[in-house]
Amino acid sequence: MRIVIAGGHGQIALRLERLLAARGDEVAGLIRGAEQAPDLEAAGAEPILCDLESASVDEVAGHLQGADAVVFAAGAGPGSGAARKDTVDRAAAVLFADAAERAGVRRYLVVSSMGADPAHQGDEVFDVYLRAKGEADADIRERKNLDWTILRPGMLTNDAGTGLVRLEAHTGRGPVPRDDVAAVLAELVDTPATAGLTLELISGSTPVSVAVKSVAGN
Repeated sequence: MRIVIAGGHGQIALRLERLLAARGDEVAGLIRGAEQAPDLEAAGAEPILCDLESASVDEVAGHLQGADAVVFAAGAGPGSGAARKDTVDRAAAVLFADAAERAGVRRYLVVSSMGADPAHQGDEVFDVYLRAKGEADADIRERKNLDWTILRPGMLTNDAGTGLVRLEAHTGRGPVPRDDVAAVLAELVDTPATAGLTLELISGSTPVSVAVKSVAGN
């Protein structure tokens, strides 16, 4: 498969790129700066210079031509202000979905956030972030031309992955290593029967492959 990842230099994205490349997939990642390219190459991914805050739908669609699946794993990051929560966490996700539709790529995975909700209340930056993620998710859910799956991890950690997770429509809050988030995404890419599902993810006791098969109804 050819898989293109938005936010290709992110912590989850780099882990996902390594997993996909190691199993023989062709992987590309969109990055904002050329200085990020060596990290993607080291992970086995092709770096594509494309800033989703300024690119057109046609430009992004050109990068997605021939892809079998795309993953939106971009984020403004913890140090950014409220304005970039909207331009990256909401608007870039919508733009990437528009581009996927234009390029004819149906499989669309989103790395969202537990608690994402367009109606979330509050004025802190994290409140704006949860609203932006929720608005993006709501937009994606309305699209008939995408086989979308939305993944909402709990509190992300850099602990070593265990390969054991809890993956359900509603899990309750909890931590999850980024390693395990990437492992779940790699399985979801290969499991189109999860299309149309919004899933929460925390650490648990079920092996990743079994957890994904379970939510897919297999």
